[in-house]
This record gives sequence, structure tokens and C-alpha cells, in this order.
Amino acid sequence: MSLQLLELDQADQLSACRLSLLLGLKSEHNLIQQFLEFGKNLIGAQKAILCFHEETYFWHHADHKIHAVLKLQKRNNAQFFKDKVFIDQKHPHYMDFSAYMNEGGVEHHRIIALNILKNDESIGIALFFDNEQQAFDPLKISLLAEHGMNFSRYLELKYNHEILNELYEQQCALNFSKTKFFSIISHDLRAPFHGLLGFSEVLAKERHTLDESSVQNIADYLYDTSQSTYNLLESLLEWAMAEGGRFVYHPINFNLKQATSIVIKVLNTLAIKKNIALIDEVPENLKVYADINMITSVIQNLVSNALKFTRLDGHGFVALRAKLTEEGVEIYIEDNGLGMTELQMSTVFHPRITASLRGTDGEKGAGLGLTLCKRFIDLNLGKISVSSKEGEGTIFKVVLPCATDGTEVLIAQKDSGDVTLA
Repeated sequence: MSLQLLELDQADQLSACRLSLLLGLKSEHNLIQQFLEFGKNLIGAQKAILCFHEETYFWHHADHKIHAVLKLQKRNNAQFFKDKVFIDQKHPHYMDFSAYMNEGGVEHHRIIALNILKNDESIGIALFFDNEQQAFDPLKISLLAEHGMNFSRYLELKYNHEILNELYEQQCALNFSKTKFFSIISHDLRAPFHGLLGFSEVLAKERHTLDESSVQNIADYLYDTSQSTYNLLESLLEWAMAEGGRFVYHPINFNLKQATSIVIKVLNTLAIKKNIALIDEVPENLKVYADINMITSVIQNLVSNALKFTRLDGHGFVALRAKLTEEGVEIYIEDNGLGMTELQMSTVFHPRITASLRGTDGEKGAGLGLTLCKRFIDLNLGKISVSSKEGEGTIFKVVLPCATDGTEVLIAQKDSGDVTLA
């Protein structure tokens, strides 16, 4: 068996070779080539190989040129080192290692192997070899080992710097989004307060000039605006608490029907007002393991959102369904409303930095509800996704862990609305 050498431009899976690209594999400052060439010259070998365990290719250096070699199988080369940083002819497993390399296509008479480490774990090996009969100089072997350790330390620093740089860029982007997001929120809060202050002033100073109809109109406006502004503040507070990790996550086994029944009772009046059928088809005795308060909030938010965007023509519906699968308990909230575009679906769980869309009855939204849903589902080790077609409706899917074998189960008291732990 011999190695099949490829030119670098023939290697079509280089994107999977992160460490190699980090070392400038395809740049003018190819540190892999420099490392292998320096090691060869130092030890007096004719060929060299650098292999990272998790990458698709390894790199073969001979005659001042580097080639890619596709790994045909994953080989555990690090098993031979036994806590040593290099393998030479004095190593107790040298003969086994040499035979193993020959079998893999690395044909040689003499060979030296260096263990490439990151955070004290082996991430690859470097081989220096040829078919010369004379053994390598022991002094040069020790210098080569030092060269390998320096390379490992450099690689670790380079990798950590790259990770920190990525985290820094992500944090900068996140901070920019939050700053813009809060500027929108501030604007959205300021606008309703202008109306509240203005109409309050009219009531306080010009009440004697108004008839009962005008007073009622102003009262209705003040109530609706106060309610929507309060909802915005409440959502903003919950979102900030979730982002700060200050929510208390208390998972228990509970009957999913308990949560959906609460939601149906709370939102049924709104559904009737909008002439929308609100359907609960969640099976009895289907239990999940989650925080009941968070899950009830998620379901209420999703159902409220579905009602918001379902038409008022008398044919609209919002349905809750659930089933047990291998993945967990799958919950579906389906409507036949306005639907969403591909762009809306791709950003639906992100904090909105633009004004929220109005519902079919002119309802306002803060743009935070689905962000909170995603956060709560993540806290409960679940998944949430959306599928939709513009003009035909939307389905939100939530997957939650099944109830465990523990005895802590939430049950409803027959004669009251209270709940207890059994």
C-alpha cells in the first residue's frame, strides 16, 4: 500500500480542516510547510507528514513541496506514545509503531514521531522518515522534540486567539443588535406615553367641555394604550430576566392538558370576539417533564400569536395538538391565518429591531413574545421550530422531554382550580 498524493487544489474538503487552514495551509505563510521542512532539515530526514486526528486530510512533505493525502480510514496513531512526546528507536513500542505506519502506506526504514498536543490532549502527530539505514542522531532527536513542543504551544495559542476573536466579534454584533433593539423599544414606549399624557391632560383640564361619549372614547383609548404599554414593559422585563439567567427553572412531571386548559380558558374570550374556533385536541394523560409556568407561558404566547394573525371571516381556527414520539412530546399550535414569508421564518425567534406586525384586528405587539418562547424552551431542554406558507397559515412545533419515572407529578384538584404535587 502506498500513499496517493494530491495537489492542494485537488483537495475538495479543505473546509473541514480548520486547524490546517488556521496555520495558513493555502497562504504564502504556510506554517505547516515551514514546520515540516525545518524538522526535516534538523533531523536529516527526506520526508515528513503532519496529521491532525479530526481532519479529512494529512499533509505530506518531500522535495520542498507539500501534498494532501486523503484519509481512507481513521487510525489511532496516538495510542503508541504512552505519555511520551515522541517515539524513536529507544521507545518500547517503536517496532509496533513502525510496522503500523508501514502497513498504512508510510514506507520507511527509520522514523520519528512527535505527539502534537493542545490542552495536554493529542490532536495529531508529526512523522519524519526515510529509507536511510543509519539511525537518527539522539541529540537531533531531542532538538526535534523541543521543536514539536514549541509548535504545539504556538498552535494552542493560535487556536485560542482565533476562538477569542470569534467570541469578540459575536459579542460586538450582539451588543450592536441589543443597542439598536433597545433604541426601538425606547421609541415604542415614548409614543404611547405622549398619547396617555395628552388625553389625561384633556380629562384633567377640559372635562367640563366634554360630553359623555367623548369621555368614554378617551377612557377606552387610555385603557387600551395602558394595557398594550404594560404588556410591552412586562415582556421586556421577562426577556431581560431570561437573558440574565434570573428565571428559576423548576421542572416537574405534569399533565400537558393542565397547561393547555388554562390557555384555552384565558384566550377563549378573545377567540370568540374574533370569531375564531379555538380547538384543544391535546390527549388526556400526556405528561411532560418541564417547568409548568414557563410552558404555560409559551403555549399562551403561541396561541395568542396565532389568534392575532388569523382572519376574522368566520373560517379561522387555531388548534392545539400533541403526541408522544421517540424524540419526546411534540406539541403543535396550528392556524390558517396570514402565514409567514421565508425571511420572517428565519428571524422569527430573534429580538425584533423593527416594528412588530399588526394583527388582523389591528393588534399591536412588542416583538418579544417568540424570543421569550425560544428562551423558555431552551431552558427546558426542548426544541421549537416553525413552518408556514404565506396566506395559508402557520404551525409552531415544540418538543419537550417526556415525563420521568419520578413520583413528582402535577395533578389538578377535581373541586377547585388549585394544583398540587403528588
